[in-house]
Amino acid sequence: MDTDTPAEATERAASLVKRMTLEEKCAQLYSLWLGVDADAGDMAPHQSEQAGGNDDGGDPTAHGLGQITRPFGSAPVPAAEGAANLAAFQRRIRANSRFGIAALAHEECLTGFMAHGATIFPTALAWGATFDPDLIGAMAQQIGVTMRGVGVHQGLAPVLDVVADSRWGRTEETMGEDPYLTGTLATAYVAGLQDSGIIATLKHFAGYSASHAARNFGPVYMGPRQFAETYLTPFEMAVRIGRAGSVMPSYAANDGIASHANPELLQTVLRDEWGFDGTVVSDYFGVNFLNSLHSVAADKSEAAVLGLAGGVDVELPGVDCYGGPLQAAVAAGRIDEGVVDRAVERVLTQKIHLGLLDELPEPAAEIDLNPPSARALAAEVARKSIVLLENDGTLPLRADLGRVALLGPVADDKAVMLGCYAFPNHHGRNDAASIDSDDPYPHVDMGVAISTVLDRLAADLPGAVVEHLAAGSVLDATDTEISAAANAAASADLAIVAVGDRSGLFGRGTSGEGCDAPSHALPGRQAELLEAVLDSGTPTVVVVISGRPYALGTAPERAAAIVQAFLPGQEGASAISAVLTGAAEPEGRLPVGVPARPDSPPATYLAPELARRSSVSSVDPTARYVFGYGRSYTEFAWEEPELVSGAEVGPEGTVEVAVRVRNTGERHGTEVVQLYLHDPVASAVRPVQRLVGFARLDLAPGEAREARFAMPVDLAAFVGVDGAWTVEAGALELRLARSAADTVASLNVEVTGSRRLEPGTRALATQVTSKTVVG
Repeated sequence: MDTDTPAEATERAASLVKRMTLEEKCAQLYSLWLGVDADAGDMAPHQSEQAGGNDDGGDPTAHGLGQITRPFGSAPVPAAEGAANLAAFQRRIRANSRFGIAALAHEECLTGFMAHGATIFPTALAWGATFDPDLIGAMAQQIGVTMRGVGVHQGLAPVLDVVADSRWGRTEETMGEDPYLTGTLATAYVAGLQDSGIIATLKHFAGYSASHAARNFGPVYMGPRQFAETYLTPFEMAVRIGRAGSVMPSYAANDGIASHANPELLQTVLRDEWGFDGTVVSDYFGVNFLNSLHSVAADKSEAAVLGLAGGVDVELPGVDCYGGPLQAAVAAGRIDEGVVDRAVERVLTQKIHLGLLDELPEPAAEIDLNPPSARALAAEVARKSIVLLENDGTLPLRADLGRVALLGPVADDKAVMLGCYAFPNHHGRNDAASIDSDDPYPHVDMGVAISTVLDRLAADLPGAVVEHLAAGSVLDATDTEISAAANAAASADLAIVAVGDRSGLFGRGTSGEGCDAPSHALPGRQAELLEAVLDSGTPTVVVVISGRPYALGTAPERAAAIVQAFLPGQEGASAISAVLTGAAEPEGRLPVGVPARPDSPPATYLAPELARRSSVSSVDPTARYVFGYGRSYTEFAWEEPELVSGAEVGPEGTVEVAVRVRNTGERHGTEVVQLYLHDPVASAVRPVQRLVGFARLDLAPGEAREARFAMPVDLAAFVGVDGAWTVEAGALELRLARSAADTVASLNVEVTGSRRLEPGTRALATQVTSKTVVG
């Protein structure tokens, strides 16, 4: 890494820009995407329709190069060979640059480094279920170390989109339906990744997940208050607290304004108000889409003008608009060359900090992308993300089980453990039939060892006879297959039904980017399978392995137990089996509510009173299992909480709350103490409550710990009727809860005055500490 101070790096970059030609400047603002696997389907929206690559047919590195797109994530390549090839390409790029400037290589890293053979971590929705920012930060640091070791500099993660409607296919990529949880975990991920020398990229800025009808790429319609409070807040946390180095705009247009051409968002809010000093990189083809999809630009040249002037510094994944079309726009006077200079200075400043103007280190001869330390972290995240929804005492499973019927299409399928940004699923076959195929990866092996639920249960229940029937595929089953599963259940001592998703891209899966759902029903005939097994009368454990929550029919009333896993990665089957057998405790909490019915309307807990069930509407949006919910194998007793800071607080003050929790059971367990804020009367309609803090308390039998929350009153601020963030005088209620629907105790505090907050000054996080209670 370069040792220049920020001021020195900025000065050095500005000096370089003054000596560069327009062609050399533009070359720093685009990327090259080489080596894409021709047998794979589209890995980005409308990829096959885009020109990409080189916009004029010449040598795209003739004047240098800004970025290299996915040198490992575009096709299978051995790690050492890929690192050597990348180093050789960098030497060519530096030789073509008069100033010896290397390219910045970026990769996807949402479920780990998206390279063949690299560790595959659980999806971001599983991160949300951990409620454990320290663990997510450690995971991100491990991912970053692996990426940096092969010559990669930037990771396109984390995703900070807040779930509005879980039918959206990219729900699996989010950390759930709450902005505070999302922002806290994302900030930890950013810090971990950047501590390892990799630039984190926040996406998708902003509101992308609130698309109309939960359709990928759909337009977004919302007011500025909801946009700021719910969808911008996680990004502000990751920028102002995490100091994220890069931001990627959303594909969507919000209220008719395309995010890739929105200077109010990308300049005024992001840079002027929040103090962001990194680079804004386009989502793939996002600048060109201003012309081809949004129709706000007449051609690529106009798209380049709108994108660059709007605040997008770098065009990814190739060069469509920021090459010849941008140069033509400058020559014609449609954009000032100073706007180009501004973006190039940002790019070069970042490259100086990364050491890309210095000699690059040679890669190691032997590289392990799946080291034991990474596998251990993947296993820990998977274990801590498993959510126990129901249990009548059947779990953990007894060691003396007799005959077990393991049923369902996801019970013996490695792919169901992975998200759409895991290398194997990302490179799945280019047809919808792949999710019904025995071999969804005709041109690539899995790259890492992955067990199935069948593998693990057969090993972890050595005294049981485990009989497996898939009972069809994720998308289809015959009456005969469902009947056979029911019969197998009837003749068993215990039935385990595993249902859920197989993730993919653009219709090649039941979850994932471009795999949106028309309802909350389980895919295919899995709901029928589930009901048929429950009808058998045999005690039934339901295991859901999915990228979104699904309605589970009568299972909440009839199943012996229900366990939810959100695409838990390469170590996921071991984690599921460990929870089922009691080798591990269920520690996860729901980051998104589980709908009550397949036709349940889109709803989250974060809503005002009029969005809840009422007598004036025949439609009930209440979730079957709410945000923050999760059960344990032990019991916890909460003592009466204490308002440490007193009953009154000034508008610039801090409210301090403490509560003690004791494990009164016979097993180790984890309680997640959640702090919600309720504002009884405000000048704008508020959510009934919203999360403002949480603490994981890991407790041995009989052990007690105290969780203490120091909540800045700024967290009670909202966008007032005048459009400014404001703390209002009056009463507040702090709710200590097990979930959004299970408040243990409430405390009242009076804010003694009002305060208008200047942009970018709002305190964003509650400080949380815990300590063991003696006696």
